[in-house]
Amino acid sequence: EGRLPALKLPARLRLSPALAPYALLLPFFVLFAVFGLFPLLFSLWLAFQAWEPTDGLAAMRWVGLENFAFALQDEWFWKSLKNTAWLAVASGVPQHLVAIPLAVFIHTRLQRLRDVAVGAYFLPYITSTVAISILFASLFSTDFGAINAVLGGLFGIDAIDWLGRPENIKPAIAAVVFWRYVGFTVVLYLAALQTIPKDLYEAATMDGASRWQQFVHITLPGLKPVMFFGVTLSVIGGLQLFEEPFILTGGRGGSDQAGMTTAMYLYRMAFDFNDFGAASAMSWLLFALVVGLTWATHRAFRPKAGQA
Repeated sequence: EGRLPALKLPARLRLSPALAPYALLLPFFVLFAVFGLFPLLFSLWLAFQAWEPTDGLAAMRWVGLENFAFALQDEWFWKSLKNTAWLAVASGVPQHLVAIPLAVFIHTRLQRLRDVAVGAYFLPYITSTVAISILFASLFSTDFGAINAVLGGLFGIDAIDWLGRPENIKPAIAAVVFWRYVGFTVVLYLAALQTIPKDLYEAATMDGASRWQQFVHITLPGLKPVMFFGVTLSVIGGLQLFEEPFILTGGRGGSDQAGMTTAMYLYRMAFDFNDFGAASAMSWLLFALVVGLTWATHRAFRPKAGQA
């Protein structure tokens, strides 16, 4: 009655129900193997090779652990690790210290405007990193930057060379990283606050508990799983900082390499110095450091004996 006939594939093109799920998953595994697994294994292989890509694959030469030994003796590598650790702590710790009370304030005081506030704070996270870095590069300008204009106009402070002097480069980068990611952290904690039962606060209020006591004994324990997740993301992201310092320092790390992170140094080692073997070895050392700090974070947030 006007219905189109169903299309039937030839028997040789039909998949059995047992093979259909694997056929649907095949594109993902192919893409993962090409763009995920192969680069990972190839970088591990390169870590034990001396190779310049301009000479072709045939120029690879097995050097064993020499690249790792070189990395551990390289002063620039250790300096980049110190810079990375400084930036990770300076941007990550204030990020959580600000995000938690800010999320509580939005959750309790801005219920009607919560979506607007969340959108405003989350906007920097989804904005292009390049655009943000270029914007802050102009704001940090010594002669024409808005930051120096405000500091000079309100407090009479002389113009500060934010991106030219070594002692000012890291605070400037940390401020940009903090500003960009604090909104994402606020959204994490705000979502967690909505899962804490209101009955706990009502019972605590009836028992005479103050707001501070409710925050310490109800809110913080309820946020602990998300705190672990957020701190872990901060640790991993902090050790992989690249875009913000790369653009703000012109890709060179700034004066005295004060803003050169480990990810930037790996990039320069590979593409500026043409030593892909040493760069791969350093990347695996960085990976080991990320794994170690993630494990330490897990230990720090693990429930103690006698706690649920």
